[in-house]
Amino acid sequence: MGRIFEVRKSTMFARWDKMSKQFTRIGKEINIAVKAGGGNPDTNAALRRCMQNAKSVNMPKDRVEAAIKKALGNDTENYEEHLYEGYAPHGVAIIVETATNNNTRTVANVRSHFNKGGGSLGTNGSVSFQFKKMGVFKLNPEGLDADELELLLIDAGLDEMGESMDDNENPVLVLRCAFADFGSLQKALEEKNITPLSAELEWIPNVTVPVTDEQAEDVSKLIDRLEQDDDVNKVFHNMQ
Repeated sequence: MGRIFEVRKSTMFARWDKMSKQFTRIGKEINIAVKAGGGNPDTNAALRRCMQNAKSVNMPKDRVEAAIKKALGNDTENYEEHLYEGYAPHGVAIIVETATNNNTRTVANVRSHFNKGGGSLGTNGSVSFQFKKMGVFKLNPEGLDADELELLLIDAGLDEMGESMDDNENPVLVLRCAFADFGSLQKALEEKNITPLSAELEWIPNVTVPVTDEQAEDVSKLIDRLEQDDDVNKVFHNMQ
């Protein structure tokens, strides 16, 4: 087991420091999870994941419960998830995940962000082949025997495990698995009474694109524009 290099959405490229943006994102994910699988986290693995992630961003319990209750109502908005692909300046590939109740508005806004940021919005499949969609679990390493855990989780679909740091420079243990194995790895962790700090589906680049500091600033500006959009949940890139 070694260190895992992460092409982060955070730090200089994402602006998740605004708590309201985090809560809005989690709220939409709860809405989608509840609509698909009901409001009982014991029988809805997607909802359990949302609740774990809500805890990781310090979303109050009453707000989580209110989001679940609202999603169970008949008058709540329905959100759909859409994926957009394109290029930032300097050949950097971008994947944008959105959750929206008005896709006409969202696609127009995303296209505008790409154009104004010096990039270009592509078609479905135009850049996603350069990424792998993977499950990414982050654990608090305290009290865990990483080598033993790695052996135990291989049969559950663990692809790789390594050390990294969170945005506050605290050590974390990062587990990755194929998209298809997300549920089995989540279940294996639950059976071992291990609660992840976060559990996400992320687009991991197969290769990264080297850029200069000046070029990175150009790309960062486009990513910032996208992440400030209320319909955008996550942005992934392959910038080195």
